[in-house]
Amino acid sequence: MIEVKDKHIVVIGAARSGVAIAKLLHRKGADVFVTDNKGIANPIKQQFSELGISFEEKGHTQKAEQADFAVLSPGVPTKVPLVQTYLKAGKDIFSELEVASWFNSGPIIAVTGSNGKTTVTSWLDHTWKKAGRDHITGGNIGNAFSDVVASSTPEKDTLLEVSSFQLDHIASFHPQVSMILNITPDHLDRYDGSFEKYAAAKFRIFENQATDDWIIYHYDDPVIREKVQSFQKKKSTPRPLAFSSTEEVPEGAFVRDQTIILKLNQKEEQLMPISEVQLNGTHNLNNGLATALAARASEIKNDVIRESLRTFEGVEHRLEHVRTVDGVKYINDSKATNINAVWYALDSFNMPMALILGGRGKGNDYTQLADQIREKVHTIIAIGEARPIIEEQLKSLVPHFKTAKTMNEAVRMGKKSTKRGEIVMLSPACASFDMFDDYEHRGNEFKRIVNGL
Repeated sequence: MIEVKDKHIVVIGAARSGVAIAKLLHRKGADVFVTDNKGIANPIKQQFSELGISFEEKGHTQKAEQADFAVLSPGVPTKVPLVQTYLKAGKDIFSELEVASWFNSGPIIAVTGSNGKTTVTSWLDHTWKKAGRDHITGGNIGNAFSDVVASSTPEKDTLLEVSSFQLDHIASFHPQVSMILNITPDHLDRYDGSFEKYAAAKFRIFENQATDDWIIYHYDDPVIREKVQSFQKKKSTPRPLAFSSTEEVPEGAFVRDQTIILKLNQKEEQLMPISEVQLNGTHNLNNGLATALAARASEIKNDVIRESLRTFEGVEHRLEHVRTVDGVKYINDSKATNINAVWYALDSFNMPMALILGGRGKGNDYTQLADQIREKVHTIIAIGEARPIIEEQLKSLVPHFKTAKTMNEAVRMGKKSTKRGEIVMLSPACASFDMFDDYEHRGNEFKRIVNGL
């Protein structure tokens, strides 16, 4: 931890996390200056003015280069010139996650992964509530870490969803329980097109852990398993707990004869039949296994874990059943912003469907979905900037391929294309920023239109 009182600190980026850390640092006595290359929303500017926080927008002046150190909002890439100026000058750049952690008092349970981290963090929150355990939840989900850290105490657990961007500039961030759910190609535009660099960012979640900490990892993911096993050969490493829906693991959670087994300290316990887990799909079974292990590592009892796995209903914008109209189910999976997430979504259903794909692409190879699409999708409706590449790669795989200029047009095409017993699913595989503010805005627009049918 660095003492921030009376330090001149520049916050780069005035989105949610940047605003939160600026306010936190101001409360802690720092001289804060916020800089954003784009415009800052008027309500935020008003808050800054009332608090006495200096700021600039629509570009970075020399004043932005003069801090003792800078804090980077996760939406700002490391490659931008202002960040590079700090790095070349030998000055520290920290992520909002790192700086907020300096003021956290209780144990941290941190979740990362290309897919499923919002679901698992929400599932942890649900479990902690069932257990009556005092906790705060935030990070890449809901409230920024900086917004909730003020209420932390030594007796209160901190549950965090953590992205690779937030991990890029940590120094001392130290979860007592770290969780890595999976690593598949995503956000490679931020990592010079390198999957290895992206994976390395994810693995930073456990770089500061010690022997009395836990790392919970997906045994079925070869990249993660190899990294954790090589890491375990070093001294002072966290205790590993693996989860797998396909293999029995040395220590952790797995499935045998359709039953969830917990293997801890070389002793096996039958937890519950997998048929009793509320959420469908193999990916959600894995999410549930990870949640169960984090709860056990935090000394939550099995009866509470069972109740949590039976009652958790998922998160908004992730395989969310909006409504059924004339026998057709409408599914909002707007949070599926990469290929792997869409694969999981398709894997969760065995009903014919119309699939709405598209948005701002990330160099996606949509042909990775070919087998699932041939089997389940009769109509693809492509939207957004990615329409041409989706058409090029997938048009020949389906009986019907359509393009839509708006979400309203896409939903109505889906309605016309489906009949009773089928599905219309928004699962875009793309970012939303070409047409919407974020995936939540996109999902809410889909739901608004569906609810108006």
